[in-house]
Amino acid sequence: MSQVIHLTSGAFPKAMAQSAPLLIDFWAPWCGPCRMQGPILDEVAKGVDGKAIVAKVNVDEEPGLASQFGVRNIPTLMVIKEGQVMDRMVGVQSVHVLLDALAKAGA
Repeated sequence: MSQVIHLTSGAFPKAMAQSAPLLIDFWAPWCGPCRMQGPILDEVAKGVDGKAIVAKVNVDEEPGLASQFGVRNIPTLMVIKEGQVMDRMVGVQSVHVLLDALAKAGA
């Protein structure tokens, strides 16, 4: 069973180097919609069963990563494959939408 990982700027390059698609949720603990997205991400992580990496980046703790990806609103979710942003979504997204985005990226 896969689980959501918490990425920091130190661990980010290693995650980006993986061949599996990467779903990143840029969030903050004070953000209500971000808290709603959390359990959905847990379901997505279970649903991909290791075929993709599901991760969260706390924008308060990692403002450099948020800036690097032009994150201005949260939650912002991105699907990245081989270093390229394949999909970008703003706002709470359903399990179905996220699994579909990951499938399009090869998960």
